[in-house]
Amino acid sequence: MNPHSREQERRVLLAGTVGSVVEWYDFGLYGAASALVIGPLFFSSGLSPAAATMASFATFAIGFFARPVGGLLIANFGDRLGRKPALVFTLVLMGGSTILMGCLPTYEQIGLWAPLLLVLLRLLQGAGAGAELAGTMTMISETIRPSRQGFGTAVPNAATAIGSALGVVAFLVVALLPGDILLTWGWRVPFWISAVILVIAWFIRRRIEETPEFAEAKRRAEQAKEVRVPMWALLRDHRRAVLLGFGAMVGHQAMSYITTTFALTYIRDDLGMSQTLALSASLTASLVGAGLGVWGGLLTDRFGARRIFLLGASYCLLLSFPLFLLLGTRVPVLVVVALVATYSVSFGLMAGAQGSFLVDLFPPEVRFSGVATCRELAGTIIGGPAPLIAAALVSAAGGAPWLCALFLVLCCSLSVVSLLAARTRTVPAAPASVAEASVA
Repeated sequence: MNPHSREQERRVLLAGTVGSVVEWYDFGLYGAASALVIGPLFFSSGLSPAAATMASFATFAIGFFARPVGGLLIANFGDRLGRKPALVFTLVLMGGSTILMGCLPTYEQIGLWAPLLLVLLRLLQGAGAGAELAGTMTMISETIRPSRQGFGTAVPNAATAIGSALGVVAFLVVALLPGDILLTWGWRVPFWISAVILVIAWFIRRRIEETPEFAEAKRRAEQAKEVRVPMWALLRDHRRAVLLGFGAMVGHQAMSYITTTFALTYIRDDLGMSQTLALSASLTASLVGAGLGVWGGLLTDRFGARRIFLLGASYCLLLSFPLFLLLGTRVPVLVVVALVATYSVSFGLMAGAQGSFLVDLFPPEVRFSGVATCRELAGTIIGGPAPLIAAALVSAAGGAPWLCALFLVLCCSLSVVSLLAARTRTVPAAPASVAEASVA
């Protein structure tokens, strides 16, 4: 099969895009739910509203701690046996966990079992999500023409914003219900909708073929009678690439979860503005970010992944304090402008370049594992805890957001330094024992 045939490119792009929508619908949905209803539903009524919100954000963060474990295990499987079976498995694990969340009894009904079961499902959801986007970007990069790699890997990344937007839309609709209906059955409906998206994505993903680049790497390993342990080869031969990829992702992770998850609670509780405004601003930023993500991929194909990624991280660094200044005006239009100017543009540039940048750090034998490691370690250490860290910093500052803004500056600064230190090129396929990612 021609690895760059138009039909195969279209199939893989569609399969990757729909899978990304499922993943980030699930995570965007839970992010909105954790900010708005998880606290009162799954934690003791004896907790103060602030403590319930912190506990809710903690369950959001817990899902991220499962992501590197699930991501590394599934990516190792994907580097040994194939991209396709790994991606079908992640889809079912992730979507199934989300559907079951909508079926959970609340704290009032079963007591402590409610948050325990919620945490278990968050761990399973996180394990599946940990490999989803890394595997998708890997598969697309090994299928699409090199001249379109930036665009191809940007599309599923941009689709994450669409998935998040759909999750926000779902909660925007149910948030219009009377409070008693919302807290009894209304909140469950968006989780059940995930079943429809999951079935569609499963049928699409079943039709894709394995990538020729992976098949060739597997054939060479079989001929050499190598026992392939991709994760060991990654940690042995590509540590510097992993560290630089991780550092590059830190700013993107902090920016995304502070502006799309923490901001919902900050706008509503700290600024005293409406829940509908917070959700509407987040929705607008997500939709604009999706379009700009594709634009970022086109820029990547023209100017190079490192330059565009660096531009996005630098831009976010500069807007960290202005973001909270605009939010603090409490003017609805400026609140929307703040999220669009910060999240949408930063996301467009960083997400547009991210896939191409990361896949070029690693050879095919360890590519899936390498991309998953960089993404999910950053998500676990920074992304998942970011709303919790931001809430704690605002609380410590007596409601002022400046410590939170400084945290975002520090994260983006690490990304800038890592990107300045990195030099990437597509690594030629070679046995994992001798292949070196070129990161000078």
